[in-house]
Amino acid sequence: MMKHKKHKADFMIISFLWIVSLIIAGFLVWLITHIFINGIPHVTLDFLSSPNDTKHRGILPMILNTIFIICLSLVFSIPTGIGTALYMTEYSKQGRIINIIRFSIETLGGIPSILYGLFGFIFFVKILNFGFSILAGSLTLSIMVLPTIIRTTEESLKAVPASYREGSFALGATNLTTIKKVTLPCAMPGIIAAIILSVGRIIGESAAVYLTAGMGKNIANSMMNSGRTLSVHLYILAKEGISFDETYATASVLVILIAFINMTASYLGNKIKKRGVK
Repeated sequence: MMKHKKHKADFMIISFLWIVSLIIAGFLVWLITHIFINGIPHVTLDFLSSPNDTKHRGILPMILNTIFIICLSLVFSIPTGIGTALYMTEYSKQGRIINIIRFSIETLGGIPSILYGLFGFIFFVKILNFGFSILAGSLTLSIMVLPTIIRTTEESLKAVPASYREGSFALGATNLTTIKKVTLPCAMPGIIAAIILSVGRIIGESAAVYLTAGMGKNIANSMMNSGRTLSVHLYILAKEGISFDETYATASVLVILIAFINMTASYLGNKIKKRGVK
């Protein structure tokens, strides 16, 4: 009798989880389909390759500025985030200081993006006098995604079996060699997941970029130039409500760009993992 009740309870829980999962998946499919149906017909070669001025309504500068700010943000955040996670798991002694660091990281992860934008505006734009620039936006976004990279990388490093490290040490390898040849390759899927999540947040962020990188409609020729990203451009189009066709087309390009970057990151991560294992 008890066994029958247990199976019935398990069946109800699994059914509930399947229903919730299908609802979420269905909503996602509906949302992407709605965006593509209204946007893809207006995504033309001229739309993708022309500037945004009085004669053209293209998004080429926004695409390039988005890629620029993603790459620069990752250059700042990936070494810092992975290095912090390595220190916390491989070198430091677990104690009050590490607990304070973890608590601070968790707190940073829960701060709204608009506050990051205000901090970036005050510190990078005003105090450091970077002005509205790609550099100010990238530094702000790198701080924003650090909690994701650190926590996900730390959990991935902890998941590596201790026997792997012990075997490496038994063969005479140093701690640094063990990290390079054993620990990091094994933790690479989790690290890649952290990077993908960070890219998704960077590419979809508008408030922090709006207050730091600015709204320049031209291609940013240097880190000190202002540059509008696709998300900021989409926000401005939706706010002005001038052309819904252009808004949906920009949204379609943004979704495609996110998918492309995620697939590229996963492919490169698998290549790095295989090379590290060898």
